Amino acid sequence: MKKKAVVVGAMGVIGRKLVAHLSELGDWEIVGLSRRAPDFESRATFISVDLLDRAEAEAKLSGLDDVTHIFYAAFQARPKWADHGVPNLAMLVNSVEPIAAASKGLQHIHLVQGNKIYGSHLGPFKTPAREEDPPHMLPNFYWDQEQWLRANQIGAGWTWSALRPQTVCGFALGNPMNITTCIAVYATISKELGLPLRFPGKPGAWEAVYQVCDSQHLANAMVWCGESEAAQNEVFNITNGDFFRWKNVWSGFAKFFDMEVGDVQTISLTEFMADKEPLWNMIVEKYGLQPIPYKDVAAWPFADYVFGTDWDVMTDTLKLRLHGFPDCLRSDEMFTRIFQEFRDMKVIP
Repeated sequence: MKKKAVVVGAMGVIGRKLVAHLSELGDWEIVGLSRRAPDFESRATFISVDLLDRAEAEAKLSGLDDVTHIFYAAFQARPKWADHGVPNLAMLVNSVEPIAAASKGLQHIHLVQGNKIYGSHLGPFKTPAREEDPPHMLPNFYWDQEQWLRANQIGAGWTWSALRPQTVCGFALGNPMNITTCIAVYATISKELGLPLRFPGKPGAWEAVYQVCDSQHLANAMVWCGESEAAQNEVFNITNGDFFRWKNVWSGFAKFFDMEVGDVQTISLTEFMADKEPLWNMIVEKYGLQPIPYKDVAAWPFADYVFGTDWDVMTDTLKLRLHGFPDCLRSDEMFTRIFQEFRDMKVIP
């Protein structure tokens, strides 16, 4: 049976890896949606579209009449949390409705959410969080998107599912939420300055329990959700399957970068890395790296958020495994592999 996937948000850390994964599987036709043109080779077809413009979305997507799966991984940040709801719900609606209207054989819509639905970004919350736990005090755009899917699935020929990862790790340019590139660039700059690799976050974050999700692991699970009957109309937490404390993995980072480990020194990376563009440009030239603009290679506000989380971040992922997706991996090994991928791609020396 023909399978055709539309990946919404195909240039982000999640969408980029999913496009690559579907390409490797070989039995998928792939269409990627994004505002930016792809910066990597792919057999997928890409459509540049502003999903906040309903007329443009209908004009560019109504011709997609043979789509079987929609994988939604788009996100637009706003300065205030309450302002996230309207644009992010609109992008979901403006991508799904034109495609669903044109593609009568649409089978499944998959939504990527996150643990912020439980309030993981606000402070201490019930851990380990389970899928049946209520959301934090609304508004929450993940909740808005999920309720829209639930309501519109009634009577439709398609099913839906959602995964809730925490701190997805991988590679993408200009991605606002990618801690792996932040660590790699921070370490590279620290080393060039002759500094040890200090943990720049809060002492409490150094000690707290944390979790992450590898982008390849997430891509595997997204495809499983799209094809498994056990995932129909279900929500699942997903992480690598383990927990760690930054204090227990930081020495491994230092070893990879051939650096000494320093003490915890709490700084605002947003502030202290603001003047490092000339240094980064020098590093790029010195080591023959890809000429990636400094503004696109790391998002320091997100690093400050992660390293400022001085409370436990833990979700229960048993539901996903009990429904039939058993995969897991060790986070420390994931970090090392991704850093090596960055090195192989000449993103870092």
